[in-house]
Formats: sequence, C-alpha cells, structure tokens
Amino acid sequence: MEEIQSKQSQGRVADAPSGHWVYRALPRGLWPYAQLARWDRPIGWWLLMWPCWWSAAMAAAAHAQPGDSIASVLPSPWHLFLFLAGAVAMRGAGCTYNDIVDTDIDEQVARTRSRPLPSGKVSRKQAWAFLIAQSLVGLVVLLQFNGFTIIVGIASLATVAIYPFMKRFTDWPQLFLGLAFSWGALMGWAAHFGSLELAPLLLYFGSILWVIGYDTLYAHQDKEDDALVGVRSTARLFGDRTKQWLVALYGGALLFFVVAFANAAVPMPALAGLVAAAAHMARQIKVLDIDNPEQCLKLFHSNKIVGWLIFLGLMGGGVWATVSPSF
Repeated sequence: MEEIQSKQSQGRVADAPSGHWVYRALPRGLWPYAQLARWDRPIGWWLLMWPCWWSAAMAAAAHAQPGDSIASVLPSPWHLFLFLAGAVAMRGAGCTYNDIVDTDIDEQVARTRSRPLPSGKVSRKQAWAFLIAQSLVGLVVLLQFNGFTIIVGIASLATVAIYPFMKRFTDWPQLFLGLAFSWGALMGWAAHFGSLELAPLLLYFGSILWVIGYDTLYAHQDKEDDALVGVRSTARLFGDRTKQWLVALYGGALLFFVVAFANAAVPMPALAGLVAAAAHMARQIKVLDIDNPEQCLKLFHSNKIVGWLIFLGLMGGGVWATVSPSF
C-alpha cells in the first residue's frame, strides 16, 4: 500500500486508490506526471467522453428506419475510439492546467495538498511542458475529424481556459465545468454530419445540468476546507438543499435529453436508457449523505453508469428500428 504523498515523501495522492496500475507499473519518476493527468483516477475521462459518445450514437440513430443496415444506425467505431483517446488526452491536459492555476489553493486543502505541484514532486516548468505534450496529442486526435468538427473542437478551449478561475469569483464553478465537459455533445453530431442542429444543442444543455449535479456531489468532499480558504462551489451554495437541487438538475437534464432524442427522431426504444438512468439518478439522491465524503465520492463515480445506460439505450433504439417489423 502506497503512503500518501507529501513534501517529505513520494506516494499516491490522497484521493487515488491504493494499488492502482500507475503505482504498480510505472517507474516512480513518472508517478507525478500520471498524477497530473489523473491516470490514477480515470473517472474524469469517462465523464468527459460520455457526451461525445451519446452525441455520436444519437446522430447515427437519427431517423432510423426499418430496412436500414445495423451498421448504419450504430456510431462509427473509429469515431468512438478517437473520442476515447481525445478524452484521455484532453482531460489530462485540463487537469494539469487546473493544477498549475490552483497550486496555492491545493496547498491548503487536505485532499489536494498531496498533488504533485503542492507536494513539490514536479516544477511548474515541468507541468507546463507536460501540458503542452498532452495538448499536442489531443490536437493530433482532433485533426482526424472533418474540418467543421475541428473548428467546433478548437472553440471548446475557451471554456477550458476560464474554468479553473471561476471558483474564485462565483458560486457556480460547476456551471463552467459543465460548459467544458459537455462540449462533446456537439462534437459527436458534428463528426457524423459535418454540421450542427437543434438536437445536439439540446443534448449539450442537458449534459451541462448533469455535470452540475454530479460535480456538486464531488464538491461536498471539500466544502469545509473550501469555506476556510474562500473557494466557492454549488456544494456550499446548495448546502442542506442539495437533494432538492439535484432533483431539479437531474430532472432538467433528463427532460433536455428526451426533447433532444425527439428532435433527432431517434427511435422510441432509446428512451429505455433514459428511464434506467433516471432510476439510477433517483437512487443517488435518495441515499445521499452530504456529510459523508466517502459516499459523495462513490456516488460521483457512479455517474459512469448513467453514461453507459444512456449510450446503450441510444444504440439499442437504433438497432430496434432496423429489426422490428412493427416499428
């Protein structure tokens, strides 16, 4: 079991699982870079990837009809791979940038002071070099898409650039995270059609509400330290009303998703995924204890399941339309 990293010793960061492959497979000299990119905490790239995959699946299933080939109503495997690779690269770049900006805050918060920069395991110059390297990987991935998708992807950098500063100025930094983390809802549709319509915009708005909801759960881990250092968040803003806010946020997200599916003429069976996701979200809200940091983290992680349910629902809806004689 690796000890928690500090200025005096090297180890794992406080919120990374012990025994992770990063600490078993990589040389110790690479641990700080893996920590900057959050390779030891993969949930972030899952959550960044899901709007991309939803959008790609929604675009493929749009207007599916009996007689269509199954391949034609499923998202391109190549696009799914590119979105996966891009999510890993750009989530790592974004986290590295966030750590550079937030070093002074991270030093004062128990959960984050073990990160590589506040613990002195990498210099700011090394972190910037690693940020550039990850960004170049992301650029190579982006250049595999059509020209319109490349432009849409580059536009996302504005949301990424401003997010780390928002916790200093507004109680709604989770909104700005939503703007950045939901951008894939536009990318998947753009990659498929080379244009944007109302459906991916509705998916984007729904994803923003979903992100605000799950990141509020995450922020409840640090609310006491955040109050001491002056960091603002929806967790602190909502406080004891968090469950009511989650009902509104998750409910609003699902409503946007339903309207997006309808606007895209996605076959009706795709709604089964949304029903299952709604049940999962309802369970999150029911069991939530905002004063239990470990549970908040566990519930935050469980949103990976929401991603799978919606994605599989979209693919199932497209396939159903092609094989069902009564569609």
